[in-house]
Amino acid sequence: MLFMRTNGSGHKRVVVALACALAVALVAAPVAGAACGGVKVVKPKKNVSRGPAPLAIGDSSMLLALPDLARKGYKANARGCRAMPEGIEVIKKADQRGPLPRLITIALGADGTISMSQVRQVLKITGRKTKIGLVVPLETGGRTGHDAEVVRKAAQRYDKRIRLLDWPNFSNGHPGWFQPDGLHLTFPGAAAFARLLSKALKNLPPPKD
Repeated sequence: MLFMRTNGSGHKRVVVALACALAVALVAAPVAGAACGGVKVVKPKKNVSRGPAPLAIGDSSMLLALPDLARKGYKANARGCRAMPEGIEVIKKADQRGPLPRLITIALGADGTISMSQVRQVLKITGRKTKIGLVVPLETGGRTGHDAEVVRKAAQRYDKRIRLLDWPNFSNGHPGWFQPDGLHLTFPGAAAFARLLSKALKNLPPPKD
C-alpha cells in the first residue's frame, strides 16, 4: 500500500492520479492474459504410429492449423502467447501421464525467445526414444530472427535426434498463406503448415494391426 502526505490540493491530485494508474494496471494485466486465450487441444483423426499419438505443441500461429494437424495424425496442443518455457511444461506433463510419443513437434518462437539450453532441456526430458521436430519460427511481419538461427543450429548439432521443419523456406513465395501480420495463417496456410509437419511422421514405426 502506498502512503503519501498531502499538504495541498496539488499533492492530493498526485495521489489520486497514482491510485488511478495502479487500478488501471491491475485491471489491464488479467485482460491482456485473457486476450491470449486458453489451451486448445485436438485429438488425431487417424493412427499413424505405434504407441501414443505424435504431439504437436504451438502458439497462436498454430491455432488455425489444429484441425489439419489432427487429420494428419497429430494430437495438437496450442495456446496464444505461448513461449518455450510453457511448451516445456506441456512436455513434462505428458511425460508424467505416461510414455511419451515417438515424435514431439515444437512450433514456438513467435512469443518470447528460444535458447539452446531450452532445446537441450527438451532433449533431456524426452530421451533418445522420442524424436523432436523443430519448426523454424517466423516473427511478426513475416521475418526470421535469432530464434530461427538457434533452431537451425540445434538441428545441426543434434541431427540424430532433431528433424528440422523449415517453415520460412517452405512458405516462401506464398503470401496468401498468411494474414496481414505475416505470421498467423489463412486456411490455405494452415493446410500447408500441416503438410510440412506431416513430413516428420514418415519415419515413425507403423501402428500395430
